Amino acid sequence: MNGWTARDIPDQSGRTAVVTGANSGIGYVAARELARHGARVLLACRSEERGRAAHDRITAEVPGADTRFVPLDLASLESVRRFAAAFGNSHDRLDLLINNAGVMALPRRRTADGFEMQFGVNHLGHFALTGLLMPELLGTPRARVVTVSSGMHVLSNVDLSDLNSERRYRRWIAYGRSKTANLLFTHELARRLAAAGSDVVAAAAHPGYARTNLQTAGVRMEGRKAAERVVEFGNRIAAQSPEAGALPTLYAATAPGVTPDTFIGPRFAGWRGPPVLSWRTKWTLDDASAARLWKASEELTGVTYEALEP
Repeated sequence: MNGWTARDIPDQSGRTAVVTGANSGIGYVAARELARHGARVLLACRSEERGRAAHDRITAEVPGADTRFVPLDLASLESVRRFAAAFGNSHDRLDLLINNAGVMALPRRRTADGFEMQFGVNHLGHFALTGLLMPELLGTPRARVVTVSSGMHVLSNVDLSDLNSERRYRRWIAYGRSKTANLLFTHELARRLAAAGSDVVAAAAHPGYARTNLQTAGVRMEGRKAAERVVEFGNRIAAQSPEAGALPTLYAATAPGVTPDTFIGPRFAGWRGPPVLSWRTKWTLDDASAARLWKASEELTGVTYEALEP
């Protein structure tokens, strides 16, 4: 694993990948590098304008790239269901699902279905999407599901009695809880896949501190220009590039030998550097919490994983 770079990605010819949030940041880089190595990549993005622009950029950077924009708004379960139905009607296999899209430290907002936005987009939208695409994943030998979490999951365990932060909303705590939820989801998904005898691998990754638009989105929404400039300055001097930030995701998605429930992140203090096995809090490996979050997620989304029921 030492010194692993995008040049080490194995040939992806014949593989189909879905990357959420592929219009910018590490999602864009992951989609581009998968396409560069031969995969057919569906760019699952909320904004048609930005999604099509990403497609055009990739085809300019990687002549012959097989990419296609497909609309997906993870803040709407109706959109998630529409995406999955369209995919199932046109594909019988899915080699790689990268649950990358996310929001960070937003002022209080709600999804179309009434969920707190960070929990709804970062966890519930991807929980529903993965469940609805499970038939295609299970039908594909050695498929992988990679969910992008964050080192910031250390901020908080999930509060199973208040998943939507109804009692009190603190933006960074809510973000940390959504990223913990990503890891608990991966943990329980890996367990259920193993119990079903499936060779689908569920893994997780985080980018460390990577320079993307996530950091500025919240302050920009509030019109806090000075804070936005401070964040942008910090990104310029301290953050690694989106290309470097995407490496843990690409490793988890393509490297040989990745095992279920692996968590990959940057080498140096989980901050920057090449991908390695990442430290994670004990609460992200708690079987009981993972099972309770799974049950609550099924109830909230109405999506059940019938093929993986215990």
